[in-house]
Amino acid sequence: MAALKYAGLEDTDSEEELPPGWEERTTKDGWVYYANHLEEKTQWEHPKSGKRKRVAGDLPYGWEQETDENGQVYFVDHINKRTTYLDPRLAFTVEENPVKPTTRQKYDGNSTAMEILQGRDLSGKVVIITGANSGIGFETAKSLALHGACVILACRSLARGNDAVQRILGEWHKAKVEAMTLDLASLQSVQHFAEAFKSKNLPLHILICNAAVFGVPWSLTEDGLESTFQVNHLGHFYLVQLLEDVLLQSAPARVVVVSSESHRFTEINDSSGKLDFSLLSPSKKEYWAMLAYNRSKLCNILFSNELNRRLSPHGVTSNAVHPGNMIYSSIHRHWWVYSLLFTLARPFTKSM
Repeated sequence: MAALKYAGLEDTDSEEELPPGWEERTTKDGWVYYANHLEEKTQWEHPKSGKRKRVAGDLPYGWEQETDENGQVYFVDHINKRTTYLDPRLAFTVEENPVKPTTRQKYDGNSTAMEILQGRDLSGKVVIITGANSGIGFETAKSLALHGACVILACRSLARGNDAVQRILGEWHKAKVEAMTLDLASLQSVQHFAEAFKSKNLPLHILICNAAVFGVPWSLTEDGLESTFQVNHLGHFYLVQLLEDVLLQSAPARVVVVSSESHRFTEINDSSGKLDFSLLSPSKKEYWAMLAYNRSKLCNILFSNELNRRLSPHGVTSNAVHPGNMIYSSIHRHWWVYSLLFTLARPFTKSM
């Protein structure tokens, strides 16, 4: 076994010994995989035992993990001035015993972003995530960045965005992350963001429309629209329109719209079945925060479906996603009743 040789131990005839032509390697996040140089293929399971493993503990003193130009992880021994593609921790792996997924569902409510991205190399991919300084947006940004993507955190507060950037860099100093200002309550801000992004001359492979407000008091934006409707839906709608040409040029690309199961508990048509625009941006007298949120989430789904219909033939897909019931984030912070409700529900919900 390569790791045992590296540790100065003799190979054995055990099931842990690799067949000729096989090599053990590790991913950025510590998972062990196996490369078959004869057949030029890789797999997660040990070719003899069928077990999955990951390395245990930190790198030894003086060692640092790097990534080469091909996205391959290698290791630098600063004390002895040498490099190797063999993880020095491979002699000290731990066995993973994940529950075998059913053929119908690979992931479930307990799956984490890091598990879903396990083994993925997103080097060269450019991602924009709105509302990425906290909650679901931050966890998504961190997970994508730790797997090699160049991630732009589009945040209303640049200070909070930069703080989120530093937290990600604290986990991996070579992560490609940047914060940019985007206030979805201002269509002018959306336009300025799109222009600033285009000036970078970058492709755009993934646009995640994540930012949202929930339970906020009635107010109008500077554009004269009800704030929940504009922030949750219209601002994202406009952003996608402004960046559509970049998405098409970057195909295959995708748009992900974070919606909610609560879209089922509302309606945006009048009694005759026609779209009632007054329901989308209601007056203060007709406003109810929960209904406004539900309607904005319904708009998210209708928009995502139509966007996919129009752009998927050109290599740009769009999907709407429900992140989980009563997921505990800061979205509830605008009213103490919602904060209390979310606090009581927290033990039964997914963590960030």
